[in-house]
Amino acid sequence: MTATFESWGMSYGWAYFVATIAGILLIALPLMLAVAMIIYVDRKVWAAMALRRGPNVVGPFGLLQSFADGLKVFLQETIIPSAANKGLFLIAPIVTFTVALAAWAVIPFNSGAVLADINVGLLYILAISSLGVYGVVVSGWASNSKYPFFSAMRAAAQMISYEVSIGFILICVVLWAGTFNMNGIIEAQRGHGFGIVNGFFFNLLLFPMWVMFLISSLAETARAPFDLTEAESELVAGYQTEYSSMSFALFWLGEYANVLLMCALNSILFFGGWLPPLDIEFLYWVPGWIWLFGKIFFFFFVFSWIKATVPRFRYDQLMRLGWKVFLPFSLLWVVLVSGWLMLTRYGA
Repeated sequence: MTATFESWGMSYGWAYFVATIAGILLIALPLMLAVAMIIYVDRKVWAAMALRRGPNVVGPFGLLQSFADGLKVFLQETIIPSAANKGLFLIAPIVTFTVALAAWAVIPFNSGAVLADINVGLLYILAISSLGVYGVVVSGWASNSKYPFFSAMRAAAQMISYEVSIGFILICVVLWAGTFNMNGIIEAQRGHGFGIVNGFFFNLLLFPMWVMFLISSLAETARAPFDLTEAESELVAGYQTEYSSMSFALFWLGEYANVLLMCALNSILFFGGWLPPLDIEFLYWVPGWIWLFGKIFFFFFVFSWIKATVPRFRYDQLMRLGWKVFLPFSLLWVVLVSGWLMLTRYGA
């Protein structure tokens, strides 16, 4: 894109700057539209599983319901509790929203179609996703209210617990792919299963890691059955209890952008990303971004399906699963994968 702007007579510095801004807008604006649409899809899936209609009044088939809700919160008054820390109270949702967007910088939508094709893309995502907890913790503390504070403490413990196991799961993927680069990980999955299936999920050693990663993704994004930070029967609405108007909307946008990110990571790390499911020539006629979006939508449906059908865990069950099951199991799997690669790939 930089070369295109240079051909229009811009200097390299200005061309690079404009190309970067254009790339950010090309990701951020469609992502915001996608968030509005998946909230609608989420509600439709829940409604279908409960034998209800779901949104069906605003616009054709209710498609404009999310935009109507967005307009409603935009026009509402922002109420700040008198005892709250005003600065931190307002910064917290901005942090959550910004961090959720920043992670998309290294997501490849097609071969070469990525804003920042850095060699340590997976490490960048791990680092950025761990920052999301700051928005939740700061909002809970700055609200100066008991229930949001309890929710913030839960969120901190929950995210730390599952990020540890996610780290070991990603090590298994990196060992097999031999790179931290996101495009490199996708290319390593080309023809991985019997020379025809594109995806690490077909690998018997990596399939358990995908199952654990999917469950950890639910916990990392505080989706049901791990939505203990927003347990309405215990904490009213959790860390966002005291929020209203656009500050409340930013939490929702950040939450769903994170859900989409985890769906994209499931697709990229284990299901071939922008590659077609099978390594067959005519399937490559379909653009890679369509395959990626299709896989993301499939995983989002799985997320909604789980939320509509699985009851919420107790907090002790949540912690036990993270520390006593996932952590030792993923650590053992790092040893198994590295041992297998030493025996087969490196001839030790």
